Amino acid sequence: MNVLFVVLNKTEYLEDVLDAFVDIGITGATIMDSQGMGSAMTDVNSTEEPFYGVLKNMLEGSRPYNKTIFTVINDDKLLDKAVNKVKDIVGDIHEPGVGIMFTVPVGNTYGFRSE
Repeated sequence: MNVLFVVLNKTEYLEDVLDAFVDIGITGATIMDSQGMGSAMTDVNSTEEPFYGVLKNMLEGSRPYNKTIFTVINDDKLLDKAVNKVKDIVGDIHEPGVGIMFTVPVGNTYGFRSE
């Protein structure tokens, strides 16, 4: 059993990802508003630290907020399907600004109905 985390920088893909999850049999997920560290650091209006100005210039045009989806998946085949669906929707996840995706093994769950 794993939890799949998908951090979508391109939030316009959120509905497509959720629809794809339902299509393959994932019936529950949690979506959170989130913000990356770089974006949060550039929100600081510090003119005394040159680092923040450099960081702000590097992130110019990037999206300040994202959506984080996470879902517990009990089946490795279903997990593979979910990962592939996300990749199909967002394109090359390795491109800057797309987002990240990762899994974490789950030991125990409570309040979670296993199919």
